[in-house]
Amino acid sequence: MRVKGVTSCPNVVLHAWLEAELSSILASLPPPRMLREDDHRAAWERWQAGLTVKPTLPDELPPLRMLLVMDNLAGHLTARFVVWLFDHGIMPLYTPLSGSWLNMTESIQRIIAGRALAGQTPASSAELIEWLETTARAWNTDPTPFEWGGRRQARRERAYRRRHPLGGSGACTRKPIRRRLQFMEQWQRSSQVTH
Repeated sequence: MRVKGVTSCPNVVLHAWLEAELSSILASLPPPRMLREDDHRAAWERWQAGLTVKPTLPDELPPLRMLLVMDNLAGHLTARFVVWLFDHGIMPLYTPLSGSWLNMTESIQRIIAGRALAGQTPASSAELIEWLETTARAWNTDPTPFEWGGRRQARRERAYRRRHPLGGSGACTRKPIRRRLQFMEQWQRSSQVTH
């Protein structure tokens, strides 16, 4: 996790920080595989398939090196920033409107903020920044892996299996319902015993 506390974050500040951090990440990656120009373009276009917002790809593209999932804010769509991303082999993928839950960064932000504050009230913005940056450094020493679904989804599936649908209404009960077929089978067995 890469964090930099600031008191205000206009696009000029955010994009400069993002560019520096992304450059650092790219420098740590192995060199890209060199492919034919058509294959490079196909790799980029594959990630645009199905998107409602498709940035126009430049004529010449470097090898695709990274996917960057970002909120669909106007500042993230500025031509200068998008061109910088393309020039460095980074494909921006924007979450749909009201779809910030698709960006796991939102979840991590909530966790870090909750841990940093932990029932405390900072006396100044500098103190809050220090707490957040310290918490992020601690997170990096033992990060929690994120995966879609995970244990929460497994719990929901177990709870759903314990419910019994009522007719076709979508309502459920926790007690098993005697179905007509089961009732008929029991009735037939009991009537055979009495004969």
